[in-house]
Amino acid sequence: MIGRIQGKIIEKQAPDLLVDVQGVGYEVLVSLNTFFDIPAVGETVTLHTHFVVREDAQQLYGFAKLSERSLFRHLIKVNGVGPKMALAILSGMSAADFSLAVHSNDVATLVKLPGVGKKTAERLLIEMRDKIGDIDATASRAGSGSRAAAKPDIAQEAESALIALGYKPTDAAKIISRVANEAVTDAGELIRLALKSMGS
Repeated sequence: MIGRIQGKIIEKQAPDLLVDVQGVGYEVLVSLNTFFDIPAVGETVTLHTHFVVREDAQQLYGFAKLSERSLFRHLIKVNGVGPKMALAILSGMSAADFSLAVHSNDVATLVKLPGVGKKTAERLLIEMRDKIGDIDATASRAGSGSRAAAKPDIAQEAESALIALGYKPTDAAKIISRVANEAVTDAGELIRLALKSMGS
């Protein structure tokens, strides 16, 4: 099993990364939280990983923090939650926010995540309650900071990232156009604003 990789980021387009580790390029799927935490293309990154082998695919998932990987591993054990949904959950909220939602039985917050209906949200609350003790609930999400200039290519990149995470194209377009403004300078910030507005 591949538990950790360190190498140079060759390509970076949410939720996909290509990381060069001594001449071998690893394709890694990451959550948006990890995507925003890692450095730019050409920089060195260290990721905690989880390798998923299925009949039709082998995929490597990467996480900037151990707490995020730990939550991912717990999530994929929940009935009806696969790696794709687990990644979408981790893209929509931090491990700390998820922990708070579970401890406060907050179904309403969970159903706002892509692919999570009421029954799945209730199942998550029941099955995850005893499993999230090892997840750091004190981690705080970074503030949205100053808003920046949303250029068409930035908006398109942000929209594509939301679609890749399971949001409907029409929903992704609406939310991006709602939060985009003259001040947004990068897609990462635009995606953060979009996810924050969906969670509120």
